Amino acid sequence: MPSIDSETADDALAVLLRFGAMMLRAGDTAFRVRQAMDQLAPRLGIERLALHISLGSITATAWRQGHATTLTTEIAPPGIDAARIAALEAIAGDGRDPLTPGDLAVDLDRLAAAKPLHSVATVAVAIGLASAAFSYLNGGDLLGTLAAMVAGAAGQTTRALLFRRRLNQYAVSAFAALLASGLYCLIVFAIAGRGFSTAHAVGFISSALFLVPGFPLVAALLDLVQHQITAGIARFFYALMILLAAAFGLSVAAGIANLPAVPAPSPGHGIEAMSLVWRALASFAGGCGFALLYNSRPGTVLAVGLLSLAGNELRLALHDLGMGLPPATFLGALTVGLLASVARARLHDPRIALTVPGIIIMTPGIYAFRTIVLLNQGEVLAAVEAGAVCAFVVGAMALGLAAARFATERHWMVER
Repeated sequence: MPSIDSETADDALAVLLRFGAMMLRAGDTAFRVRQAMDQLAPRLGIERLALHISLGSITATAWRQGHATTLTTEIAPPGIDAARIAALEAIAGDGRDPLTPGDLAVDLDRLAAAKPLHSVATVAVAIGLASAAFSYLNGGDLLGTLAAMVAGAAGQTTRALLFRRRLNQYAVSAFAALLASGLYCLIVFAIAGRGFSTAHAVGFISSALFLVPGFPLVAALLDLVQHQITAGIARFFYALMILLAAAFGLSVAAGIANLPAVPAPSPGHGIEAMSLVWRALASFAGGCGFALLYNSRPGTVLAVGLLSLAGNELRLALHDLGMGLPPATFLGALTVGLLASVARARLHDPRIALTVPGIIIMTPGIYAFRTIVLLNQGEVLAAVEAGAVCAFVVGAMALGLAAARFATERHWMVER
């Protein structure tokens, strides 16, 4: 262990807090932040470390030679950066010992200065294709699918440019949802008139799919399972606020366009061979699109596409054979989680960066649309019914990933 004086101990704790803040802000779970900081602490000369992690701050107390030092750092509004999470986790596990505060600070400066791996235009095209894929997978017609592609790309471009100006995330989410869904309605009405069908309803939701807060929702559940209660609850309500902001924008567009409610999807009636092929391509495109949105590396993007293909094909096939949508979604998400445990060993990527973009394509679009429109029309009981199904499916997505963790990571089954 390196010999450090009191001033250097303070420096070590300060840079360690900066490391944890960057990791948490990039979207990683609080329990992984805790594990990574515990890995780094002894290499920085810290004998014992106590942490309190919330979404907006981290407080740490470090002990050395009987002396304790406590520091707190505030964290800027959260984001999602899969490449940064992977780089930070690699630093925590690189084995350098001793590690000076200066060395770690240099690594963090380099990461902070790194530019996104993909341009705004590339991500916009990817999200447009993902929106089109989601529309197709949920029964959208050609017009709705093409309109969702254009509207989704425009909405994501607008959101990215507004975020560069550091505008409020909730306001930007509401505006992006209004813009994307409003543009979608204009395209559909300009070509098809006022005949808004079920196939068009799918595209309406698809145009704002990029606003689904999959990363924080899944991270919140995983933190709660690992007893990171403060961070888990805070992250859950952060995700809920993003959802409410997006729902507000969608509701305004639906109200102005006077969209009608559409019937709930009918159960599946068997599997057709060609539909399997097209659904596989659409699932792959959707997974790749969201991996690009989350700033993943090219190899990770390909892996996520394959995971999304496998999990969503299974989910849709089970639903076609008569299984309810929530249990079919749970099994599809479980498959993604189990396969991700194999893929991450080769890719050296954090598991959450593989699983979350791999399941976003499973979002229950029609039920979300029905909930929004029925609430606008005052049909509260019908809206609650549609919203309950939507909530069960979203819950099944997260629980499937959590179950995969229990099945493949022994320490998840043992409480310390």
